[in-house]
Amino acid sequence: MPVSKHGSHAVVIAGGGPTGLMLAGELALAGVDVAIVERRASQELAGSRAGGLHSRTIEVLDQRGIANRFLSQGQLHKALHFHVPLDISDFPTRHNYVLGLWQNHIERILAGWVDEQGVPINRECEVTGFAQDDAGVDVALSDGRSLRAEYLVGCDGGRSLIRKAAGIDFPGWDATTSWLIAEVETAEEPEWGFRHDAVGAHAIGKLDHGRARMVLTERQVESTSEPTLREVSEALVAAYGTDYGIHSPTWISRFTDMTRQAAAYRDKRVLLAGDAAHVHPPFGGQGLNIGVQDAVNLGWKLGQVVKRTSPERLLDTYHAERHPIATRVLWNTMWQSALRRTDDRTKALGDYVSQLLSMDEPRRRTAAEISGLDVHYELGEGDHPLLGRRMPDVDLETANGPLRFFMLLHKARPVLLNLGERGGLDIAQWADRVQVVDAKYDGVWDLPAIGTVTAPDAVLVRPDGYVAWVGDGTQLGLVEALTKWFGAARA
Repeated sequence: MPVSKHGSHAVVIAGGGPTGLMLAGELALAGVDVAIVERRASQELAGSRAGGLHSRTIEVLDQRGIANRFLSQGQLHKALHFHVPLDISDFPTRHNYVLGLWQNHIERILAGWVDEQGVPINRECEVTGFAQDDAGVDVALSDGRSLRAEYLVGCDGGRSLIRKAAGIDFPGWDATTSWLIAEVETAEEPEWGFRHDAVGAHAIGKLDHGRARMVLTERQVESTSEPTLREVSEALVAAYGTDYGIHSPTWISRFTDMTRQAAAYRDKRVLLAGDAAHVHPPFGGQGLNIGVQDAVNLGWKLGQVVKRTSPERLLDTYHAERHPIATRVLWNTMWQSALRRTDDRTKALGDYVSQLLSMDEPRRRTAAEISGLDVHYELGEGDHPLLGRRMPDVDLETANGPLRFFMLLHKARPVLLNLGERGGLDIAQWADRVQVVDAKYDGVWDLPAIGTVTAPDAVLVRPDGYVAWVGDGTQLGLVEALTKWFGAARA
C-alpha cells in the first residue's frame, strides 16, 4: 500500500464497525491509502448487537478468501427467520444457511483481516466535522488533529454525524414500538421462553454462568439512548408480574422500529454506507449484512476513481444500485413490524401470511430477498437473465486445474471468464485491470431467484461478484461494458 504523508490519506472512513472495516479492506486490496477513525478503544462491543451472516454476505467473504475465518467461529442454521422460519437448505449456493455469530466476533475477525493489510485505525477518536472543496475533504477529529482526504465515507451509524454535516436528508417513519434488550443476573429463576400479551412479545433466554438475555416490548414508545436497569425491572413487572430480582447487568440497550433512508448516498466527496445510509427494525437480521454489501459495492468503484482508472461519475452508480436494495429492506421490515401487532385482525393476517410462506414459491422468493441472493442491478442494455445478478460459484476446469470461480475474486479484480473457444476474447487494452480466464464448464447455472440458466460463452464479472456483460458467441457490447466499469482503453 502507498505510504501517505502525515495527516493525509486518499480515503478516510468514519466508523470502524462491520461496514467501515469491510470498506477499508476493499480499498486496501485496491492499493488505496485508507484510514479508519473509530471512537472505541477496541472492537469490543457493549451487547450482542447483530447475530448472524446471511448467504450473500458469506459469499462476499468467500469471494475474498476469508469466509472460513467466520465459519469456524459460528453455528450454521438451515433456516432464516422472517415472521416464520424459512428453510434455505435447498438454495443453489455453497452457503445455503445462516451463520450464527455475534457482531463482536464478526468485527474482531474483520479487524484482523484489515490489520493484515496495514490499514491504520485511529482509535478513541471521532470525526467532529469536515469541509470539502473541489480537491478533497478536511476532516476534523475530536483529539484536535485534522486529516486531509480525497474522499470521506460515513460508516458512523444511524445517528451519523457525517450524514448530518453533509446536509443529506434522512426521510422515513418514526418509531411506533420500542424494545428493551438486556443481559443480567437474576435472583430467581425466570420464566424461560416467549410470552405474548396485549403489548407484544417478550422473551427470556438462558445464558452461561447464571445469566439471562431478555427482550421486552415496552408499553410506551421510548427513544432515549441509554436505558436503565430500573426500566428493565419495570418492563419485567409489567409483563411477568415480577422482575426476578435482576441485578449486575452486562449491558442494556433499546431498539425501535424507526425506519429511515438517506435521500442520497453521496454528496460530492462525501459518501455514506451501512446504518449511516439506512436504519430499520432488526427483523430478519438484514442490517449488518446489507452494510457489508454496501461496502463491497462501493470499495472497488472508489478505488478505481482514486487511482484515476475511472472517472468520478462511476461513484454515481453506488447510489443508483444500493439505494433500491435498502428501500426493499425498509419495506420488508416494516411489514414484519406491522405483523407483530397484537390485535385480532393482525393476528389473522399473520396466520394467513404464515400459510403463504409455507408454500414453496413464496418461501423461495422471500428467503432469496432476505438472504441477499436475489439482488439484481440494472446494468444497462441486455436481456440475459444473468446480467446484473450475482455470479454463481461454479466449478471450472482451467489450464491450471480445477477451481471455484470465487477463487478468481480473492484480490478484488474483475474477471472476463471465457467458456468458449480458448483465446477467443482479446481485451489487451484492459489487460492491466481485467483478468481473462479460459475455462470449461459443463451443465447449467442454477440461481436462487430465477432458476436454471444455460451457461453463456463468456461473462464479465465485477470485483463485487456481479455480472456486467454476457456474451453468447459475440463480443458485442464488451468494449462498452469494459469502458463503463473499468475505465477507458489503454493507449
